[in-house]
Amino acid sequence: MTNQAPDLITFGERALRIEDVLALANRQTPSTLQGDEEFRARIARGAQFLDSLLDREGVIYGVTTGYGDSCVVAVPLEHVEALPRHLYTFHGCGLGKLLDEQATRAVLTARLQSLCQGVSGVRVELIERLQAFIEQDVLPLIPEEGSVGASGDLTPLSYVAATLSGEREVMFRGERRRAIDVHQQLGWTPLVLRPKEALALMNGTAVMTGIACLAFGRADYLLQLATRITAMNVVALQGNPEHFDERLFATKPHPGQMQVAAWLRQDLAIDAPTAPLHRLQDRYSLRCAPHVLGVLADSLNWLRSFIEIELNSANDNPIIDAEAERVLHGGHFYGGHIAFAMDSLKTLVANVADLLDRQLALLVDERYNHGLPSNLSGASAERSMLNHGFKAVQIGASAWTAEALKNTMPASVFSRSTECHNQDKVSMGTIAARDAIRVLELTEQVAAATLIAANQGVWLRSRAADARPLPPALAAMHHQLGEDFAPVIEDRALESELRLCLKHIANRHWRLHAQ
Repeated sequence: MTNQAPDLITFGERALRIEDVLALANRQTPSTLQGDEEFRARIARGAQFLDSLLDREGVIYGVTTGYGDSCVVAVPLEHVEALPRHLYTFHGCGLGKLLDEQATRAVLTARLQSLCQGVSGVRVELIERLQAFIEQDVLPLIPEEGSVGASGDLTPLSYVAATLSGEREVMFRGERRRAIDVHQQLGWTPLVLRPKEALALMNGTAVMTGIACLAFGRADYLLQLATRITAMNVVALQGNPEHFDERLFATKPHPGQMQVAAWLRQDLAIDAPTAPLHRLQDRYSLRCAPHVLGVLADSLNWLRSFIEIELNSANDNPIIDAEAERVLHGGHFYGGHIAFAMDSLKTLVANVADLLDRQLALLVDERYNHGLPSNLSGASAERSMLNHGFKAVQIGASAWTAEALKNTMPASVFSRSTECHNQDKVSMGTIAARDAIRVLELTEQVAAATLIAANQGVWLRSRAADARPLPPALAAMHHQLGEDFAPVIEDRALESELRLCLKHIANRHWRLHAQ
């Protein structure tokens, strides 16, 4: 399902895909700004039109008026230039952890792509500097808390506006630095934001959208990994591979569900001769894995649509239509689509945690694992009473699963009336996106635990006198896992191995079905 990003990503008229954002967030691909004169002129016309309105003393929200409920307060022309700095200054009240470097790059990408739509009334110089921030990896230090998702991500994006102006702090070449010092080092003059430019930078959905792109990428890989883990557990638990028969899924043809079943058939080499079955039906966490994982697989297409339309949209206010010489006041900063997408994604992902947790519970339990040792311990009979194998790992996975499930409460239904009841219905999209990342973190921990345990189960099964050769895909995975994760014979602390497994998941270390 994952598509490769191009060798060079150009900001401009070309629509970006989630993969482009991921490539920039991971510093895998350089970027540039569309350089033709027609594009530059289209950007410039918006700022020129605003200047002409100022010359005529037109009333423009956020340019010659205050912000939000203060839109009825006129700002005299002699103070118009000071208004942008006041906007990012009074919004400098974010709290919580700072966005990590990957997320910050995604945020900058999303904001620049929105401004490149050419209807935000900003100068070419601003989008050039923002693209230079991305290319030089100048990363504003952005607190992740403080946005209600309409009027966009005002507080976190104020840190982008401020650092472009040489204020606050950035991360640069591994060091936390004052933005003004980095500007001087790079030979840049900090921007003095023009009327509407601070509003254009801040009044949008870039934080929630950037985070949503990261969440999508992680969920896409997790889907494939959970399918591979399930296949390994079918082998470890001597499951019935006929549960994934192509004819069976033709009778309930959800495309994603059919895809997961096809991946399982591929991993299990289901067309090859199989051993006599011990039972007709496995427990649901094996038998219904395509039905659980298939919901996520089928949802990725519409999740992609929601995210990519938002990514390639103008999502600030007002919209500046320089061609028709109109200023259009609306609510494009409202992040409802991202909020719903992320609330949905975290539920889909938490169900993956629950599925893998149930598989792990089967693996460690002598009553249900069909002949594997208790807690998957590889200890000899003489030392079995001392060794507890994966007992604590299963407890940990249960805790991580419970926390993931708890975090599926939808954020989007908790709208609050803010800003003197001007923002009286808000999206909570940024909180939903942060929740989705947290659920993904927890689910990846469950996946790491279940993957190492499944590999142990496959190893234990391979030692039996009647062991059958592993299907090629699983044999290759088992060998690769063995390079990092030795069988657990005598008890050992597994934290470092779980963390290594999580690092491999983050780096898409294992080539899976769709890559």
